[in-house]
Amino acid sequence: MAINRDIAVAAIFGDPVGHSKSPAMHNAAYAALGMSRTYAAFRVTAGNLAAALRAIPALGIIGVNLTVPHKEAAARLIKDLSGEARMLGAVNCVVNRRGVLRGDNTDARGLERDLRDLGCELRGRLAIVIGAGGGAASSVLACIRLGASRVVIANRTPARAAALARRFSAKGARAAGEPRGLDALMDSELLTDARLIVNATSMGLTTGRFARLDYDSTPTDCLFYDLIYSREPTEFMKPAVAAGRHAADGAGMLVNQGELAFKLFNRIAPPVGVMRAALFDALGRSISAR
Repeated sequence: MAINRDIAVAAIFGDPVGHSKSPAMHNAAYAALGMSRTYAAFRVTAGNLAAALRAIPALGIIGVNLTVPHKEAAARLIKDLSGEARMLGAVNCVVNRRGVLRGDNTDARGLERDLRDLGCELRGRLAIVIGAGGGAASSVLACIRLGASRVVIANRTPARAAALARRFSAKGARAAGEPRGLDALMDSELLTDARLIVNATSMGLTTGRFARLDYDSTPTDCLFYDLIYSREPTEFMKPAVAAGRHAADGAGMLVNQGELAFKLFNRIAPPVGVMRAALFDALGRSISAR
């Protein structure tokens, strides 16, 4: 679609951003609805984020998704934040309402919905979240909402895991989080009770291998969920599959948070299934693949 003055624009800011499948999802929804709108990807460096956010009203951009490395920085730059964005300390969705920017976060809701779709029943069970950044915060919140009785936050730097746990504890969240180092991933006594293990780090993507994890000590119903999505199983997922455990990547979460963002930007829900079909087509995967 040619971009001209009659077409409203939404976008994603990130660095890198060329790999993003968000444009394919949003533009498929616009086409299905016959809307004169388009969604573009802009490479925005960390040093230019503040300037890029200020430009949104001036350019008439209706809304922007934020990806690595901008989510936490945006929460410090945008004054008007939703309660969820404030709790998470991260923004993945910026809505422009008549020149006023509002920061929101649809990641936790997207993950929660996908875990429900996968049949992951957490009520009264243990969840382990690996990482301590924005993605980990969203994962902890999703686990709490799904009724986990215990959430362990495992991170290379235990002090960061402790800081994340304190954030939820300060909000009065039940099962706010127990901070641990990555040694928790080899604690067979802990892993025996795990119903869900979420990778909210870039390990495997940037390092080529994942931290040591005792997959065989987990119960047979343990779900291994990687926030990273790709054409092939990730380095975190492969050993889980080999051990006979169920594993899923973040494609479902991406679709769900994208549908929520679409509705925020456009004040209309996307057609059911259109964004999911566009994402899985872009990934070269069957729509039924998990």
